[in-house]
Amino acid sequence: MSPVASLPGHPDPSIVAKGYAHPERLVSTEWLAAHLDHPSLRLLECNEDVLLYSVEHIPGAQKLDWHIDLNDQVERDYIAREAFEQLLRSKGIDNSTTVVFYGDKNNWWATYAFWVFQLFGFDNTVVLDGGRAKWIAENRATTTDGPTFAPTAYVAGERNDTRIRAYFAETKAHMEAGGPMVDVRSPQEYTGEKLHMPDYPQEGTLRGGHIPGARSMPWAKAADADGSFKSADALRALYQGELGLSPTDAVVTYCRIGERSSHTWFVLTYLLGFDNVRNYDGSWTEWGNAVRAPIRKGETP
Repeated sequence: MSPVASLPGHPDPSIVAKGYAHPERLVSTEWLAAHLDHPSLRLLECNEDVLLYSVEHIPGAQKLDWHIDLNDQVERDYIAREAFEQLLRSKGIDNSTTVVFYGDKNNWWATYAFWVFQLFGFDNTVVLDGGRAKWIAENRATTTDGPTFAPTAYVAGERNDTRIRAYFAETKAHMEAGGPMVDVRSPQEYTGEKLHMPDYPQEGTLRGGHIPGARSMPWAKAADADGSFKSADALRALYQGELGLSPTDAVVTYCRIGERSSHTWFVLTYLLGFDNVRNYDGSWTEWGNAVRAPIRKGETP
């Protein structure tokens, strides 16, 4: 795991104080406010609500639309190397720039974008602790203006899903071997009471429940009320204390389409220092529709 590029005052002392395994992967709102004009920073706002960027955003931030920018528009998969390369070139990003991800809803889509960048080996990335909500709650500067950066000549590597992504067959084999899995959906989705997130529309899953053996730990438990991540001690109490996970475990996380589970993947990998965590992004929309895929209902893993 390579470090992010050297930046002034980084790692952020206020983040270091929270005890994370990799504090260099987060910056605070205070740190970002003091370094907004740093020439090597590129801010990408990635929201569930793709219209929020137009309402207001952090000065210098560019919009990253997870629907269009990160996903293939025909096949259910992520963009190919050439499209990723063009995306970063168009946003003035190359290996000399540090990307700061942030967004709405406790940064769930920001960590999703962070995860997709990692598929291509783009590792010079950090997340804004607390995201959009914390920045605005603190009455920090916002704008409706979009920045302009000169295009780069960035050359992307081939996408490599092996290390951090799990497919259906791999997840099924992990389940059959009794490997630890974390279902990060709501309790109602886990038990099978609901086929979708509370207050959200049904999005095509035919069966409710969870993968046999998976333990429930809703993703948002990792965040405090202001949207920032809980301290390392509080996170260890959740994932190691309540779930019994160990940093040496091979862990698979999943949700509905991989966005909430990317948040938990980030927590386990960078904040708690787990060595082998994969995100099953096919998640319940794939598993709950797959013929003869084993499903368990109720609260029992």
